Amino acid sequence: MELIDRYLQAVKFWLPKAQRDDIIAELSEDIHSQIEDKEAELGRKADDGDVGAILKQCGHPLLVAQRYSPQEYLIGPSMFPIYSFVLKIVGLVYVLPWLLVWLGYVIFSPAYRAQNPIHNLWPLWQGIVALVFAITLGFAFVERFMAKTWAQKDWDPRKLPSVRDSNQIPRSSSIFDLTIGIAFIVWWATHLRFRTVFEFSGATITLAPMWRFFLCGLLLVSAVTVALSGVNLIRRCWTRFTACIRLAIDCGGSTLFCWLLKTAILVEITAPNVPPEKTLAATKAINMGASRIFPAAVVLCLVIVLVDLRRIIRVKTTVTKLAPCVAAARTGSEP
Repeated sequence: MELIDRYLQAVKFWLPKAQRDDIIAELSEDIHSQIEDKEAELGRKADDGDVGAILKQCGHPLLVAQRYSPQEYLIGPSMFPIYSFVLKIVGLVYVLPWLLVWLGYVIFSPAYRAQNPIHNLWPLWQGIVALVFAITLGFAFVERFMAKTWAQKDWDPRKLPSVRDSNQIPRSSSIFDLTIGIAFIVWWATHLRFRTVFEFSGATITLAPMWRFFLCGLLLVSAVTVALSGVNLIRRCWTRFTACIRLAIDCGGSTLFCWLLKTAILVEITAPNVPPEKTLAATKAINMGASRIFPAAVVLCLVIVLVDLRRIIRVKTTVTKLAPCVAAARTGSEP
């Protein structure tokens, strides 16, 4: 039943990763056993109301998950899964990006290495310690004064979120990619073409001839993106083929973007009533600024590629797990 799947998904979210599958299998077997007993008692199939009553008796997903989690005392078992989850989010959103960007500058920017010694990470550690202390203090306060009341609050299994398929492609994502790709192609065909000289309010901007090669690559990436997004709108599930195409698109786009930043693409800026020395200084500053962004861009692009690789591995693993089941089903259906 969908209600059971939603309940198990909610419990699984808070479980220790190494034990998730075993715990969920055991919990699922126990719930189905209770439903079978209920159906034998009622003499009919259990409906959503009966299943919901059984799930409420099992307990809130968070409280069920905490029975299998380490017993902590400063942050009690009812709040520890949320506390651990918040710390992971802080690490992924704040600490890890900061370290990756810093590492990118250290590797790719000699000027940054000269101005910022590698051992000068003390400000980061100060920020991390202060942040972890504040989060711990807040959760300790909640645990002491609010956790028991919250845990005993009535809840409705029917309000649990729907079961999420990690291989399903959101329709909004496909529409967004399709819109951006078509918009760029139309813009290129009507205004951009292979121009290297642009005029804005009397100012003239001249780009290097390599700009044309960048446009060719970007046009190809956009065309493939439009085609893939169209397919994803019809078949809203990642396959190994479409996941590999997505990886190729992101690798191509990332390479073009990083190459553009590293190349002094801006040749000249001219504007009326502006001295040439000032426009020259602005041109150098823009090219230098793009070059300085290059290490951070490399890190960001690597993260995108790693996400794509993880998707391919996940899809491949899912297909491998399903293959024996499909084969057995086909064998069983043969006369």
